[in-house]
Amino acid sequence: MNEVRKYLGIDWGSRRLGLALADSETSMALPFQTAASLGEVLILIDEEEIDEVIIGRPEKMSGNLDEPLTTEYLSFLEALKKSLNIPIIEFDERLSSKAADALGGSKKMRAGRDEIAAAIILQNYLDAKRRN
Repeated sequence: MNEVRKYLGIDWGSRRLGLALADSETSMALPFQTAASLGEVLILIDEEEIDEVIIGRPEKMSGNLDEPLTTEYLSFLEALKKSLNIPIIEFDERLSSKAADALGGSKKMRAGRDEIAAAIILQNYLDAKRRN
């Protein structure tokens, strides 16, 4: 029997980090919470016993990194890699925030934009992994 793997999706932003969770059993990403720092993310990874991190790579539609964010994003990614001994996968996040906005719903009832974007990134990764 295969062991259930736990995934954390991250929608990286210079001010906030949207987080989503999923596991290999359901393959369904769910919005979780927002974090303000790498430290908060590391605590969550430990508490939730995460096996793999999927982080949205902030790209322009051209496929190039969004220049104003490049240095901050790469610094965060490097610090994350140095702090963990689990796979960290960069995954295309283009249009994830726009898709999160399009989901709509009552502001009282729905997760925040960043958490929804993280769930979209993570779900896209899981779907691509399943197809391969």
